[in-house]
Formats: sequence, C-alpha cells, structure tokens
Amino acid sequence: MISGDSILVSLVRLVDSLPFPPPPTQRKRGRQQTYSDQLLVKALVVMIIRRLYTAWALLAFLHQDDPVVAQLRPLLTEHGQCPTRRTWERRLAALPPTLPGLIGRLGRELVRVLNPWARQGHGTACDSTMVRAHGGVWHKKDRDAGVVPHSSIDTDAHWSKSGWHGWWYGWKLHLAVSLGPLRIPLAAEFTVANVADSEVAPLLFIHLPAEVRYVLGDQHYNTPELRAECGRHNRELVATRRGAYPHTDGGVEVRRIFHQLRSQAIEPFNGLFKNLFEWGGQMPVKSLRRCQLLALGAVLLYQLVLLYQHRHHQLVVRDNDWPGTPYGTVATLGLNGAHCECPVGGRACPCRRWPRIKPGFAHEQSRARLGHTPAPGHGRYGTGQIRAVGLLENQRT
Repeated sequence: MISGDSILVSLVRLVDSLPFPPPPTQRKRGRQQTYSDQLLVKALVVMIIRRLYTAWALLAFLHQDDPVVAQLRPLLTEHGQCPTRRTWERRLAALPPTLPGLIGRLGRELVRVLNPWARQGHGTACDSTMVRAHGGVWHKKDRDAGVVPHSSIDTDAHWSKSGWHGWWYGWKLHLAVSLGPLRIPLAAEFTVANVADSEVAPLLFIHLPAEVRYVLGDQHYNTPELRAECGRHNRELVATRRGAYPHTDGGVEVRRIFHQLRSQAIEPFNGLFKNLFEWGGQMPVKSLRRCQLLALGAVLLYQLVLLYQHRHHQLVVRDNDWPGTPYGTVATLGLNGAHCECPVGGRACPCRRWPRIKPGFAHEQSRARLGHTPAPGHGRYGTGQIRAVGLLENQRT
C-alpha cells in the first residue's frame, strides 16, 4: 500500500534525525531560546519546497484547510505553541551561520551510509556557481557615488566576472561534491560574488570527511596556502595550472584526467541544482542573509532527500535518467518540469510543477496518490507542492 504521509511530511519528520550539534554544557547568559533549531530547519524545508519566502507566508500557509497542512501543524509547534511571526523572522535570520556546519555533518553521515567511493577514489570536486541577485543591478558608477537608482536593486550583492558568464551581479554558491556516480554535497558556503574561491575554500575543507584524499579544483584553487591546508590533512590538491594552453609539463596528462572527473561531478550538479530550485535566473529574495538561508537550506534539503531515499531503500543510480543523480531525487523535489494539464493551469495551479520522470502517468491518479487537496481557489500558497510521482512508484510496503 502507499504510505499515508505525504513526502513533504516525511521529510519534515526526518529533520529530527539530523546530526545537530549537542546543546552547550554551560548555560548562556540572558534569555534562553524557547524553540530549538530543529523546529527552524523543519520550517525552512517547508518554505523552500512550497516557495514561501516570508514568515507571514509561512503562517498563512499553516492556516490553510488542507490535509497535508493538518499533518504539518503539530510538527511546527513546540511546548504546545507555534512561534509568532516576529519570532520566525528573528530566529530564521539567525539560522544561516549554523547551516554550513549542519550540511558538513550530514554530508559525513551520508558518506558513511551510502559509501559513494565504493568503485572510485576518495575524492571531492570544489567549485563555485553564480547566482544572480533579485531585481536590477547596481552599476559601479552609481555604487561609487552612493546612489541607488531603483528600489529593486539588492545593495548587498556585488559584481564578479567569469570566463563563461562574463560580468554578473549577485552571489556565489561554493560547493564541495563527492566524485563518482552518486554526487553528495559535502560542504557549502554562500557569499557575495566578489569573494574569491580561494578565500572560501578553507571553510569548505574543514567540513570534508576524513576519508577524502583528493581535492579537485580549477585554477582559482591553485594557491600555496590551499596546498598547505590540504597537506595538513593528508590530502592532495589537484588544480588547473595558470598560463597559456597547451601546457607541456610532466603532469599535464594526469591533471587532464582529474579535470575531467571534476567536470563530470561538479558541473552537472550545479546545473541540476539550479534547475531544481529554479535559480538559473535570479534569487527569489533580497539581502545576503535571506539568500544564504534559502541557498544553504536548499543544499540541506537535497541531502535530506538522499537520506530519505536511503532509509526507504529507493536510492538507485540510473545513468540513463539523470546522469550521476539518484533516481527519484528530481521527482521527489519536483521543482523542475513542464506545466501540468490541470484545467486551472497557469501559475495559480498547485500542481503546475509536473516532473518529467513519468510523462505518461495519469494526472488525477497522481494527484490523488500525492494526498494533496488544493486550497479553495488554488491560492498562492499552493504552488510548489512536492512532486513524487517517480518516487511513489517504489514507495510500497
């Protein structure tokens, strides 16, 4: 039979099993926190999947008359009460600095249970990917003059340039992903666009599993400081050398092989990640702290889906479906796909994100198996419902 809980409810329940840091042994001064970080991460999972970008939208969503929402309400309460709007805003704003550590701990746990290097060397690929800022761009002449010509400009973002994208205004998502057919995010950081990759790399390295022996990167990671940092942990940094091509030194052929492994791991993952969460264009929010919350929360959600699939024995790698991606991850998140054939249609339809895993699956049957009843009028808070068509095909007991 099909499980009664929706995938969203199951993912929220799974947050309680994440490796959160132990509580401090010594009591802090001042007023103590009423709500735990687990509750905030649960709310973050719901906000990312359902595209709720403010505390007000989250509370409005929890007031919907919906079977899934009815299951979520008790999961988003502690001590018999739900945080107020101001409490959600204040605690969520303080959450981003804790997310890289949680991502690192969960990444090490996934390496332990999934063993992604069973048929390959113990290596990881590091790189940064561009994410454009929400709204307009703040040109250099206006920034130097201290003039903000339009209110849509995110003044926390900055400019950067790459050989592929050229100039862009926004942010950088720094990632470390395991090599092999199963790509697991092991570490993540989110910064403004003008921060160099080599400056953020040590923050990624401290979260890598102890089993990692090779760190692959591009020319921006080829610095003496990063080589020394890797050497202290018995790791080898393999990075592209600067200078005109073709290189003719003795190690060029070996580096070419490692560079191909890196490209096959990090580049497809960056593209898949941004397609899943529809961030190929712009971030949906403004300010560094809010963008950090969503971007790092999305990396944590991706890890959470991997853990969910492992515990339900559904983690199968099929290179013909999504190369190097566990089958069902795209369907589980359901944030990429064509529009459905629902009579309502358009952006108001809560089932508009239709996955391409099962293109021939009956529309009404799939919605019934999702256990989702849209709110009256297909309201704005119904968008972004989890799509688990491919995953639910295997979710039988």
